[in-house]
Amino acid sequence: MSDSELPEERDDQTFSMFGEDEAPKSDAYQVLARKYRPRRFEDLIGQEAMVRTLSNAFETGRVAHAFMLTGVRGVGKTTTARLLARALNYQSDDHDGPSIRLDPKGEHCDAIMSSRHPDVLELDAASRTGVADMRDLLDGARYAPVSARHKVYIIDEVHMLSTAAFNALLKTLEEPPPHVKFIFATTEIRKVPITVLSRCQRFDLKRLDAVELAKHLGRVAKNEGAMVSEEGLALIARAAEGSVRDGLSILDQAIVQTMDGEEVTGAAVRDMLGLGDRARLLDAFEQAISGKAAEALAEVKDQVHAGADPAVILKDLMDVCADVSVAQATGGDFQSAGPAEWTERTLAMAQKLTAAQAARYWQILLSGFNDLQTAPDTATALNMIILRLSAAANLPSPEEAARMIAEKGASPGKSEQHGMAPSPAGGLESFAEIVAYLGELREVNLQVELERYVRPGPVRYGYFSCQLEDSAPGDVLARLKGFLERESGEDWVVEQIRTGAETMRQTEIRTREEKFASAAEHPAVADALKSIPGITIVDVTEPADAPEQDGADGDNVIDLNSRRTA
Repeated sequence: MSDSELPEERDDQTFSMFGEDEAPKSDAYQVLARKYRPRRFEDLIGQEAMVRTLSNAFETGRVAHAFMLTGVRGVGKTTTARLLARALNYQSDDHDGPSIRLDPKGEHCDAIMSSRHPDVLELDAASRTGVADMRDLLDGARYAPVSARHKVYIIDEVHMLSTAAFNALLKTLEEPPPHVKFIFATTEIRKVPITVLSRCQRFDLKRLDAVELAKHLGRVAKNEGAMVSEEGLALIARAAEGSVRDGLSILDQAIVQTMDGEEVTGAAVRDMLGLGDRARLLDAFEQAISGKAAEALAEVKDQVHAGADPAVILKDLMDVCADVSVAQATGGDFQSAGPAEWTERTLAMAQKLTAAQAARYWQILLSGFNDLQTAPDTATALNMIILRLSAAANLPSPEEAARMIAEKGASPGKSEQHGMAPSPAGGLESFAEIVAYLGELREVNLQVELERYVRPGPVRYGYFSCQLEDSAPGDVLARLKGFLERESGEDWVVEQIRTGAETMRQTEIRTREEKFASAAEHPAVADALKSIPGITIVDVTEPADAPEQDGADGDNVIDLNSRRTA
C-alpha cells in the first residue's frame, strides 16, 4: 500500500483501516496484530502484484481452482486466504460474482472472516497431518455448498501433510468439482510436492523492507495516540525482519514501556529487545574498518556490559556492512531505516571503502557469525571478530593488491620493506602456499585439517580442487572457502574431484619412511642396528652448510636411540 494516512472511522466498523469487521463483544483489550488485521485487499501492504493478478483474473473469469500462498511468518498468509475466500464468494445487493472490491461487505463476509461460515472450512495441517483427516475433509467436496457460491478449503501449513495425505488430496486437485476451491498456505514451499504445487496458482507474499514497515508502524502508533521516536520505529521494524505481525506485536509491547503519553525512545526499545545502540554500532564498525581496534573493542564491550546480546550485536554489524555495500551500489538513492544521520554515516563509509573491501568485511563477519554459534563464550568470540575486522583494515585492498601484483611489487620482501603487512592476493596460487599462509595467520585447526584430510588437485588463484579423505570434517571445504574469500576479497570456486595425489601428511610419512629405509642401508648404521640390541633410527636430517670431511661428504646425519628392556 502507499504511505497515505489511515482512513477515518466508518459507521459500519469500530476500528479504522485494518479493523475487524465486527465490533468487539466486550471492553477487553485487543492486541494490535488483531486489531489492525487487513479487512480488504486494499489494506494489504506490499502485495500489490498479487492483488493486481487476482483483480485481472476475476474480471476475465480466469479463476484458478487452487491457490498456494507462501511467505515468511506474519506476512499475512492466513488473512489473505480469508480475504480470497470472501472474494470468491462475494455477493452484495449490486454485485453477484467474484470481486476484488469488498466494500460494501457482502452477504457472507462477516461469517467468513470470523471463521464460522459452513462453506469455508479451515484446516491446520500441523495438527491434522494424516490421510484419514484428509479423506474426511474431502468427503464433503462432492456436495454443493450450503449457501455460498463456492465451497472453499483453507489448509494452513500445508507442507506438514503426510505423503499419503498429499496423495489423497492430489486426486481431487486433478479433477475438482466446479463448486470447490482450495487455498493453501505454507512457510516451507520446498516441502510441498511438485505434483501439488503445479496444480496451484502460486503467490509469494513479500516480506516488507524495514523502511516501509517502519512507516506503517508509525501510522498505527499515531492512530493509537502513542508517540514512538523515529529510531524506536526503525529498531522495531528491523527486529520484525519483514513480518508485519511481529512488528505490531513488538510495537504493542513498546507502547506500554512509557506512561502518560511520553515518547517511546530508541533507548527504551533497545532495552526491551536487548539490542545495541545503532549509532554506537556505526561507531564500532567505522573504528574497526579504520584499524582502531582498541576503540572498536571498547564500544562493543560497553554495549555487552549494558545488556546487549553479543549475537544480536554481530547481526547488527552485519546489517551495517550490508547497508554499506548497498549504499555503494545505489549511491544517493540509499535510505536507511532510521534517522537521516544513519543514512549519512553509511554513505560516508561507503565512499571510504572499495566494493571488494566491503565484501571482505562481510566475509569476516559471516565467518564470525558461524564461529559465534559454537563458541563457549559469545562475548569473547565477538571481541575476536572485531579484532579480525581491525586486522583486515591494515591489509592492502584487493584492488590495490591486484595492482601491486601487476606491477610486480607485491612480493613479501618489498611489502615488509615498506612496513606493510604481506597481502595474500597473488600468493594463494598453490596448495602449499595456502597451507603456509594458514600457518602464518595461526589458523591452526584448518591448517592441520588440510594437511591431514585433503588430497590436492589443480589449484590456482580463485580456484581450488581436491579429494577429501572419508574421515574429513564435513565443513572443512566450506571453512576453507570462507577463509580464502575473506583474505583475498574475491570469490573462490572450491570443488571436489578425483585425484591420485597424497595428503601432505601421507607424503610426509612416506618420505620419512623412505629416508629411514635408505639410512638403514648405510654400512655403519646397519652394523650398529645389528650389534646393539633395541637400537632404532629416530631421525635423519640433512646437514646445513656443514664443512666437507673426508668420507662424510653428502652423508645424512642419523640419530640413533638405544632402548633397554627389563
